[in-house]
Amino acid sequence: MIILKTRDEIELMGRACAILKSVFQEVAPLMKEGTAARDIDRKVEDGIRRRGGRPAFKGYKGPDNIPFPASTCISIDAEVVHGMPGKRVFKSGQIIGLDIGVEYKGFYGDAARTFLIGEVSEKVKKLVQVTRESLYEGINQAREGNRLFDISHTIQTWVETRGYSVVRELSGHGIGRHLHEDPQIPNYGPAGRGPMLRNGMTLAIEPMINLGVKDVYTASDGWTVITSDGLPSAHWEETIVITDGDPMVLTRDDITIPD
Repeated sequence: MIILKTRDEIELMGRACAILKSVFQEVAPLMKEGTAARDIDRKVEDGIRRRGGRPAFKGYKGPDNIPFPASTCISIDAEVVHGMPGKRVFKSGQIIGLDIGVEYKGFYGDAARTFLIGEVSEKVKKLVQVTRESLYEGINQAREGNRLFDISHTIQTWVETRGYSVVRELSGHGIGRHLHEDPQIPNYGPAGRGPMLRNGMTLAIEPMINLGVKDVYTASDGWTVITSDGLPSAHWEETIVITDGDPMVLTRDDITIPD
């Protein structure tokens, strides 16, 4: 069931998303060669709690009932999503996806960014650029009266006409009182299908785009999703609200709160 949010509920989601964005701003300067993934995770958790939120991912149980052990999904190169910090140290040439969720007073925000570490090849830079572009092309379709798959189809078309692959096994999702709500939002599909978009719907749209083939597998840890050909993948996500006009992007870069 798709739940429409009230103005008060959207305001609480906005607060969760403002915390989220402030934390991204805090850790962005540390996304460089020599930084330990574990230090990023600690910084994220501290930043969320210091601002009155709760890390939404820590302890979250996936399909295999395995609790996620960290506050941040840190996915490197061929890891599509759900990578674990571990003891890894960032190296020049890598791309690293940070996916962070925040709960604030019973409401959630969710966002992801992909960072370039040091000198990255031009083809990988382009992958990250196209992934972000596809997200905002999709968001532009998130308008009252459109269909859900108008978002999906736009993302797929933007990506595939530029020579990249869309992951099929993973999708965006509704969000609000729960981190994951209806509807599921695939990043591919035919336009004009799916539920009608309505004012008050809140969505986390997140293209996961591969440099090579679309196929992926889940590692033995039960969480980390990896490209089957070992080529890099990029991930970008925003939490949005459907309005009676332009979509409201709650996690966009100019929404911040003070420490």
